[in-house]
Amino acid sequence: MQPTIASSPRLTTLTLFGIKKGHMRWGLAQMGTSGSELAKIPGLLFYKLLGSGRGRGFSIKPNFYRYGLICTWESEFAAEDFFNNSGLMQEYREHTFESWTCYMQPMQSHGQWDKQEPFSPIVSEKNCSGPIAVLTRASINLRALPNFWRFVPQSSKALDDAAGLICSIGLGELPLVRQATFSIWESAEAMKNYAYRNPKHQEVIKRTRSENWYSEELFARFIVTRTEGSWNGTDPLKTTIAQL
Repeated sequence: MQPTIASSPRLTTLTLFGIKKGHMRWGLAQMGTSGSELAKIPGLLFYKLLGSGRGRGFSIKPNFYRYGLICTWESEFAAEDFFNNSGLMQEYREHTFESWTCYMQPMQSHGQWDKQEPFSPIVSEKNCSGPIAVLTRASINLRALPNFWRFVPQSSKALDDAAGLICSIGLGELPLVRQATFSIWESAEAMKNYAYRNPKHQEVIKRTRSENWYSEELFARFIVTRTEGSWNGTDPLKTTIAQL
């Protein structure tokens, strides 16, 4: 990765890959092999390869047919060149039946990811009338694992009925201990209503602090600028983005 210091809002992309049946071994192997290729990509400032879980949030059950890649970029040109022309993306296309990429600009970011702040700097404009993407990520203290996996799935299940939620997925770097949730909401108000008014979510927040669940954590909000491709056969933001 290139230690470039950016002064403009950090372009971020999240790509979700749907792995073809019969290609599960290849998909799993990329978690260990694609990193060396990504490290050579011009303009790529930060990246993480991510597995996924079943359901909308943190999940103990893996999904071996859905993987993610989150990146921050020096410029939109660098991102476009990677997605359109890189040999790595061509290889992914050969092994996947679909992919979906969300382009975003960070509007808020707190915490670190592997001792880095990958989504800084952020946009100066904090008012957004369109959809808001949210990423929560944590490294879980080993002694906290039993309580984490006892309480967090309840909060994740509450996403199923959350008003204003467009889509969400549980992601992770390592099973059980390095977890993330990515979600997109119709508005900042809808996201805040879930975060601050849902009792199950509030219980998790309280225990996170009182029981010191995390050794490292990060919370970020993004303005969604555009999306490409399909996720579960459709683009969940196609109608929403078209109306902006």
